[in-house]
Amino acid sequence: MLSCFKSGPGGNAIFVLREKNWLKNNFVTDHTHNMQAFGRLLQIMDDLREKCPWDRKQTMLTLKNLTVEETYELADAIMDNDPASVKEELGDIMLHLCFYAKIATENGDFTMAEAIHAQCEKLINRHPHIYGDLEVADEAEVKKNWEQLKLKEGKKSVLSGVPQSLPAMIKAYRMQDKTAQVGFEWDDMSDVWSKVKEELAEFEEAQASMSNDEREEEFGDVLFSLINYARYVKIDPETALERVNRKFKSRFEYIEAQAERPLKDMSLEEMDALWAKAKKLEKK
Repeated sequence: MLSCFKSGPGGNAIFVLREKNWLKNNFVTDHTHNMQAFGRLLQIMDDLREKCPWDRKQTMLTLKNLTVEETYELADAIMDNDPASVKEELGDIMLHLCFYAKIATENGDFTMAEAIHAQCEKLINRHPHIYGDLEVADEAEVKKNWEQLKLKEGKKSVLSGVPQSLPAMIKAYRMQDKTAQVGFEWDDMSDVWSKVKEELAEFEEAQASMSNDEREEEFGDVLFSLINYARYVKIDPETALERVNRKFKSRFEYIEAQAERPLKDMSLEEMDALWAKAKKLEKK
């Protein structure tokens, strides 16, 4: 607890000194606690790898899909604004990180310490405005400098860091954001919206005369342009769509719960009336 003792000459200085000492000591204690917890997890990972038949059998390849699943569970917890679940899912992902490092150590590839130190060095090198003498004005300059530093490190393209297996919408957003750091984007937002309307017109024309593959490509252009517009207006399209997905799910489940007979026997008008009731309940 911070001391509020400030009486006598220099009382304010005493208060500031005690506050600084409290913050310093509290940080050290918390830092030590975190290191102890991480060490405990590493020890348990050693035990599991040695003594558990399932854990001994795992490889990086067999763990891959499980890690993807855990990552999506973390994303769900974040969307649900559920700190308890976020804590649990973070723990699951940390276990997976320790698992990969343990397998790599056994294979003689690298250790957990080497992976962490490599990350620390990368962060230091890519933050010269903190660990060097570079001055930046804002977040935008930090992002641009980040991409330039990656190219100096040997990356052949600003897009080389975008995983091929990313979900398509997130991948589109990340590619657009990265190329923007080197100036590949429109200056005027009205031009971005004009591109959306242009792609919509092309898709509409494609309906009558093009093959299914060509229509699919034109539809992809529409989505790509909308994602780009979302980026300009500071909207995360993945989060926006997930919110709509959850809203749709909630409303449709309300229809299912309130329907007096099987949905296949109901008219669209009847279901739409229940949909409207679900919307009113949301507002309340």
